[in-house]
Amino acid sequence: MVVNKPSVLIYTDHADEDYLREVCAGIEEEGVLYEVVASQGGLDELAYRAAKDSMLGSGIGIRKGRLAMQMRLLPEGRNVFELNQPQFWQCRALGANSARAVKKMPFKEIYGDEQR
Repeated sequence: MVVNKPSVLIYTDHADEDYLREVCAGIEEEGVLYEVVASQGGLDELAYRAAKDSMLGSGIGIRKGRLAMQMRLLPEGRNVFELNQPQFWQCRALGANSARAVKKMPFKEIYGDEQR
């Protein structure tokens, strides 16, 4: 029997390991569980499937140096956040925001040149 835990799912396709580490740290800081699943597909598809498959309805796709956060009820390609070659603080904020969406909390700043 397979038991799914309520967690943010992160679907990865050749993900940058440093980006993945920071995303996971951001989710952990918010006290939410996460699960990393190796998969194949484009960024939008990964994020969409992760959100759809997550019991919490929040998912992240990471493909190489690109990241996207998606929520279950949004159509594929309409990501809440999308980052291309981000700084590490942005990856951590993206992870935190995926957890904050579940907890219905305000999002952290994610766009800009430097951490605020």
